[in-house]
Amino acid sequence: MPLDLSAGRLTAEQQDAYWRDGFLHPIRVLSPEAAAAFRGTLERIERDWLAADLPQPLSTYKRLNSHVVMPFAAELARDPAVLEVVEGVLGPDILIYSAELFIKEPHTRHMVSMHQDLTYWGLGAIDGLVTAWIALSPATRASGCMEFVAGSHKNPILAHTDTHDPANLLSRGQEVQVEIAPEDRVEIALQPGEMSLHHGLTIHGSGPNGSDDRRIGFVIRYIRPDMKPLGGRDYAMTARGRGNPAHFTPLQEPRVAFAPDALALHEEIRQHQAKVMMAGATGASAAGMYG
Repeated sequence: MPLDLSAGRLTAEQQDAYWRDGFLHPIRVLSPEAAAAFRGTLERIERDWLAADLPQPLSTYKRLNSHVVMPFAAELARDPAVLEVVEGVLGPDILIYSAELFIKEPHTRHMVSMHQDLTYWGLGAIDGLVTAWIALSPATRASGCMEFVAGSHKNPILAHTDTHDPANLLSRGQEVQVEIAPEDRVEIALQPGEMSLHHGLTIHGSGPNGSDDRRIGFVIRYIRPDMKPLGGRDYAMTARGRGNPAHFTPLQEPRVAFAPDALALHEEIRQHQAKVMMAGATGASAAGMYG
């Protein structure tokens, strides 16, 4: 059952649970019909643009900063129902740092190794980032839903290893170097339109999709504007409240899909963030989604 919110916002008890466990779920932010409509928009884009002469493969735009080039991604990332919940973690000033689609096709080996989001982002071990994961299709044990390790966000950034596994959806195939017992993994099953939140240091991952349907997750990384990128000025889209142009070049919501100026901006951001994200990577994982 989805959490019972107070007027669409997190209650004090739910906020405490987030900070205690490092995650919170399930939170209903879209009706099943609205989730199906967003999925339909995505799948029309996949149909209409797959063979288009884009500078990068379509998969790159789905997996990296989709909100820069696809209006539906920016719309969903700025959805008021989502932001009402996120405000309970970050406060009234919210930036969109990234938005991406994690898609596992039916009966495929694709997985996500256990990791911490903040490992290579150049933001440090901060509390001012929360990842929102919105299901656009059922995320179940069979389809490879996420698994979290409760309380793991209280650790610093832990050592990770690049696995070079082509089945791994992460850009470096990164995997945290700690043993995680099966009983310490909490399954995060979500139905279309439901959302989970997790801290940037929470250890999490997901298995392959053995179901008959695609497992489609829309993932938004929200940050407070007072965060300071360790690698210098970065990029962010204001979702609510004030921005911080001193640290983040402000991004505008795209009006049409894959406009030339948006594609050029996406490439600029991609190249900038690759220098931070892929620092020290070797071999196959160094190409990843940034190559």
